Amino acid sequence: MARFTIVLILAAHLSCTPLTAADTSITINPASKYGTWEGWGTSLAWWAKKFGTRDDLADIFFTTKSTQLSGKSLPGLGLTIIRYNAGAVSTNTVDGTSIAISSTMKASREMEGFWIDWMSGDPASSSWNWSVDANQRAMMTKAKSRDATKFELFSNSPMWWMLKNKNPAGANDGGNNLQSWNVDNHTAYLATIAEYSQKNWGITFESIEPFNEPAANWWKASTGTQEGCHFEVSSQPEIITSLRNELDSRGLSFTIIAASDENTYDQAVTTYKGLSSVNSKIGRINVHGYQYGNGARDTLYGLASKAGQKLWNSEYGESDSTGEQLVSNLILDFRWLHPTAWIYWQVLDGGGWGVIDADNDAGTVGAANQKYFVLAQFTRHIRPGMTILDGGSDNVVAAYDATNKRLVVVAVNWGNAQYLGFDLSKFSGKPENGNTVRRWQTMIGSGEQYVAKAADTKINGTSFWSYFDNNLIQTFEVDGVTL
Repeated sequence: MARFTIVLILAAHLSCTPLTAADTSITINPASKYGTWEGWGTSLAWWAKKFGTRDDLADIFFTTKSTQLSGKSLPGLGLTIIRYNAGAVSTNTVDGTSIAISSTMKASREMEGFWIDWMSGDPASSSWNWSVDANQRAMMTKAKSRDATKFELFSNSPMWWMLKNKNPAGANDGGNNLQSWNVDNHTAYLATIAEYSQKNWGITFESIEPFNEPAANWWKASTGTQEGCHFEVSSQPEIITSLRNELDSRGLSFTIIAASDENTYDQAVTTYKGLSSVNSKIGRINVHGYQYGNGARDTLYGLASKAGQKLWNSEYGESDSTGEQLVSNLILDFRWLHPTAWIYWQVLDGGGWGVIDADNDAGTVGAANQKYFVLAQFTRHIRPGMTILDGGSDNVVAAYDATNKRLVVVAVNWGNAQYLGFDLSKFSGKPENGNTVRRWQTMIGSGEQYVAKAADTKINGTSFWSYFDNNLIQTFEVDGVTL
């Protein structure tokens, strides 16, 4: 018998005195649909360069089983999407020419590239070194052997020898850095990696992104802290067309091109409008979430929807280890951007950027922070295959899965302690009165960390409700619900 799942996300910015029923009740609309959820993910650059051989980390990030780390059992995040970085660095000298590395760039952010000189485009020649970047590739393989099902190849910068100043951190003035005669070499590099990966690594890249925040003006040799390359919007159609040709010539017509991974929603709108001549060659719009609580999420979604293209938030990160910003911005994405995938940038990093504290240069791993457990409230319950629905209010997101007969609710209370209620009366199949609702909870900031609670929440008619302290996030599972 088919089973169905609903997922619902709620953030309530309300302040009421707790009652014996819901202070606020939200009715979910099961008729609306915002696409099929493809999954949660992470980029492997830079953390996997140092930690790519560790099975415990692969289990923590790419399964939902519990794994010990630093003396604590962590509930696995169950990430299913991998973004693999095509590096731009090699240390060889060619005809007296060698790479220029910015003194401001950490060694952990220098990602090794495979095409080490311009002498030959033949991937079997000595111009290519397929033994480098072993750790990032190792973690990708470990992820695939666990829960990962989708893989994207992305570029922060073309190979150093294709650049005007030979510096993969950016141009001297922050402008275009790719030499005009190396456009086809840049796209051939990416297409060759995709072909080689399929034949030799057992990894098929669903998509390739040839840019990373291309409109940004901070990709400069003098101050660059990571690989990066500016591309004017007017230059991107040539690269997209070249990449499409390179992929097709290698029998990779099924590999889509994603573009353009701009830093903000607003810039993504501007860039996409400038790519009208090649929109048919773009298989998905990728955008980064660094505009946080601002930006025209709805406008970008409208462009993607009109063009019939998928939309991913392909990179999100911040230094708030409490999880508060993550919850707030994630819910804004679900409500207005309607992505079908959501990717956290560095799951391992210091300064609050990682969900587990780590030093990617020293090779030390600390403890999971509160943001880890906040993220787990979402990733462990909103799973691939669910159809994203309209939750019926600015603070609600819902999703439906035809493999389970279950409602999952993730709710956040920012205000004073109160009861939050969920009205399921519009669903065709409703849970039986008195059924138990399972729940887990995490305190934003500090306190409880993804704790399973007693079965004290019940269905009352066609609704259920629960008591929330301030800054509490809870996940509920209700069996017996269908659209």
